[in-house]
Amino acid sequence: MFLETICILHGEIQNRQAHKERMQRTATHFGFNAPPLPDLLQLLPDRLRDTKVKCRIVYHKSIQETSFEPYFPKKITSLKLVEASIDYSFKLADRKSLNILLSQKGDCDEILITRNGLITDTSYSNVVFSKGERYFTPESPLLNGTKRQKLLREGVITEKRIVRDSLSEYDRIYLINALLDIEDEISLSVNRIVQ
Repeated sequence: MFLETICILHGEIQNRQAHKERMQRTATHFGFNAPPLPDLLQLLPDRLRDTKVKCRIVYHKSIQETSFEPYFPKKITSLKLVEASIDYSFKLADRKSLNILLSQKGDCDEILITRNGLITDTSYSNVVFSKGERYFTPESPLLNGTKRQKLLREGVITEKRIVRDSLSEYDRIYLINALLDIEDEISLSVNRIVQ
């Protein structure tokens, strides 16, 4: 089973085309036809029309489950570096491998995964590093997220090879995903990344 997480903000679906394209790429890779997205706004409960909503779609050859919940970002004040040889090129509904890594966070709030010493992602987001007024994202993410793609297209962020030992060159790390943008300020100083 595969997963698509879509942001619905005040009754408007965000970045819809990118989600449809990712579903199609996933389906093509695994040899099936992507199911069409349901009419999410028709399914959206009235009580959630004036807020930020996390819409979760589980699918394979057909849509298996669609759910909606108000979105409240996690408070992240520390990240633990965790080395792993994980492959998460496609957004799977089964997050077992990520949860095993997350169990290594110790006293930190979240993990920052490295692969062969290269910075990738957290367990639930892509990352962006600031250096002065410039923003960089690792060129080797675990998952090329829809928000990451959008910010790259718009020229807001630039891909860069970021290694574990170069983190001190940056000021802050921002967590981004379909529901989080740079301006949402889910960020912390790089000195809050624990080796």
